Amino acid sequence: MSGAIINSVAEKKKEVDKHLHTEIIKQMITLATSGFGLVAALAWNNVIQEFVKVYINKWLPAGGGLLSLFIYAITITAIAVFVTYQLSKLLKR
Repeated sequence: MSGAIINSVAEKKKEVDKHLHTEIIKQMITLATSGFGLVAALAWNNVIQEFVKVYINKWLPAGGGLLSLFIYAITITAIAVFVTYQLSKLLKR
């Protein structure tokens, strides 16, 4: 009887170890994905800033820096809403 208990405890320990290993891998994937997402967001941030500087600022009066920042903020917000909406639709499917 004690051998069966030892085997049962050993099996449960293996199960817990496997579950822990799986959770660690999931967490590592989440962290890596988040890190690459941040890098991508920063890259797009630079692209949009440069777009506003090159194509929008020339239509604004001198000293239109605040207006330029508002245009940039609205653009970023619109992109964030669009991407979030699309991801929500994807999740529902």
